[in-house]
Amino acid sequence: MSRWRELPASLDQRAVQLVVQMRRLKDHSGLSLAALAAKTAYSKSSWERYLNGKKLPPKGALEALAHVCGTDPTRLLALREVAAEAGAVVRGEDAGPGGVRGEGARPDGVRIEGARHDGVRAEDARSADVRRVRTPRPRTAVLATAAALIAALAVGLLIARPWQDDAPVTRPSASPGAFVHEPGTVFDCRVHRAHGVLTADRSDTTQAILANGTSGWSVVEAQCLLRHRGYDPGGVDGIVGENTIRAVKRFQTKSGLPADGIVGPDTWEALRR
Repeated sequence: MSRWRELPASLDQRAVQLVVQMRRLKDHSGLSLAALAAKTAYSKSSWERYLNGKKLPPKGALEALAHVCGTDPTRLLALREVAAEAGAVVRGEDAGPGGVRGEGARPDGVRIEGARHDGVRAEDARSADVRRVRTPRPRTAVLATAAALIAALAVGLLIARPWQDDAPVTRPSASPGAFVHEPGTVFDCRVHRAHGVLTADRSDTTQAILANGTSGWSVVEAQCLLRHRGYDPGGVDGIVGENTIRAVKRFQTKSGLPADGIVGPDTWEALRR
């Protein structure tokens, strides 16, 4: 199995899910980056960028990856659409002509993903996505200011309650609403079997991708199931951290799964048995 680099901390979780699925397919295929480039219309350096979260892959690259790995590209394309709508692309590549960052940038402000500046190799122009770079609107600054005020208010409330105990607050099991993480809060676990599968009644997902930094009720569910099976994830706080990743890796090794520390469909299936 490939020893993957850690994904950039700034990468949106929707893009993380796409990259994780791409990495799984490549690992299962047994192909190196060079072999993958030889079997597709995309260069080795392009695959390196796609698989390390440096650039959002074009649709043609995902279709080519799925074809080489003998699988249907529908899931990959759906994950890409979600990531693209969220603008989940790592910024930081060299600026192209006209100051527009990224590959395939043109002076007129149009970015064509999948093109190479040097003209040596064009990456499947038939499926290249064209995206205009828009100037941020003033409301972005307003939203940022509002977020900062909310954060400051939250800190003020914590400071204004010096009598509050530092011990973790345990929340009982209940039908979860919107997940909101509060520092020091942990959740209790009441795992039972329903309809033939294990559940902690926090989430019924079997498809969510839980990587480092992911938070939500699906993480609480996974942490409860891990603890129920004897793999301590630390505090059940709804956030994937080092303790949870170590517990997932131990469980995956014991279950005969690739020990990558990421909860995906195969790991969910094993957890719920």
